[in-house]
Amino acid sequence: MLNRIDLRMTDLSPAELAAALPRAALDVSAALDQVAPILADVRARGAQALRDAAERFDGVVPEHLRVPPAAITAALESLDPAVRRALEISIEHNRAGHAAQLPAEASTEIVPGGIIAQRWVPVRRVGLYVPGGLAVYPSSVVMNAVAAQVAGVEQIALASPPQAEHGGLPHPTILAACALLGVEEVYAVGGAQAIAMLAYGAQAVSEVDRADAAGPVLCQGVDVITGPGNIYVAAAKRAVLGVVGIDAEAGPTEIAVLADAGADPQYVAADMLSQAEHDPNAGSVLITDSPQLADDVERALAQRLAATRHAERAATALAGPQSAIVLVRDLDQAVDVADAYAAEHLEIHTADAPAVARRIRNAGAIFVGPYSPVPLGDYLAGSNHVLPTGGTARFAAGLSVMAYLKPVQIIEYSADALAGLAEPLEALARCEDLPAHGEAVRARLA
Repeated sequence: MLNRIDLRMTDLSPAELAAALPRAALDVSAALDQVAPILADVRARGAQALRDAAERFDGVVPEHLRVPPAAITAALESLDPAVRRALEISIEHNRAGHAAQLPAEASTEIVPGGIIAQRWVPVRRVGLYVPGGLAVYPSSVVMNAVAAQVAGVEQIALASPPQAEHGGLPHPTILAACALLGVEEVYAVGGAQAIAMLAYGAQAVSEVDRADAAGPVLCQGVDVITGPGNIYVAAAKRAVLGVVGIDAEAGPTEIAVLADAGADPQYVAADMLSQAEHDPNAGSVLITDSPQLADDVERALAQRLAATRHAERAATALAGPQSAIVLVRDLDQAVDVADAYAAEHLEIHTADAPAVARRIRNAGAIFVGPYSPVPLGDYLAGSNHVLPTGGTARFAAGLSVMAYLKPVQIIEYSADALAGLAEPLEALARCEDLPAHGEAVRARLA
């Protein structure tokens, strides 16, 4: 079922390791040409372009692009009580987890009378994207909205694809999650067109639009866009970067499990399958120094695959080039491989797992020990599940309050503090042939 990559007799550099490891192909650049006309159309024609795109890509023309408040309320009222309770727990845990991320303001006296302070200021308005497609993701509503709310963002606009089976509105579970979070500005818009709407804003074109938006502008542009999506959403986010900030270009989900001979093969197999059911392009990778564990995991996967609901989708993912069992000679090489792979989700199933986890440099999130499976982080752990994919965990981090905060430096010097630095400042100004810089100081000291 799974490909095997044997690295036991190799001694590869990090770059060579990364090239040898399995990875889903994701060419965002190729999708840029396809999304460019959509972005331009939304920018030019506003709401009419959004309806045309919905008809083309979603098979429905929404009457209401901005979801009416009554529809959001009705979705919550009809929500399964068990799902509601689970979402409430997720919101509570995520508020606590994200509150712990808030940075403290700092003030430093550089010289007597010369102070540098750093404030953290939230952006004013953000756009959150919640995908549709193969599954419904109310958990993504929680992850994005809670992080923004804890950061102190004033305005949140959320977009999710219209569903033909739900009258052109987003899935009711998505709307119910919005209701629980107090997110009232919700749009039935998906794909690249949603990213364009959030980045550029969109004019209302019908009486319905103007009534829903209470004005001529259907949606105001935002400062930052976050949230996962397909390759076209990723391409659109790349295209609007610079007009707005973005979190990342999300690719197919992935898990790596670093395990030794003492790992439970049933746990490992269950967790690899839990990622494979997301998408035929999802990656599931086992890194182990135990050939016996590798065999046991394959057998457990075959049994579980035969009984799972999304067997065809998961089987495609597990057999694809993005999934594999990677055999290593020892724990040191396993850590090197894990760092080279830089997984979105990394589980540690080894002896002294906390110590091994501390050795990992590159991972979106690290799940330590046999009772910390990735699905816990997807829903209720209190961590964020919007994580860097495709090896970008080498330089990128998961979604947090920091995506919505800006550090702003505040400089305050007294006359004496400025005078004490006038001579070296003027020396640097002369060195750079910017004499007016020095004169700006001398003007205060005359």
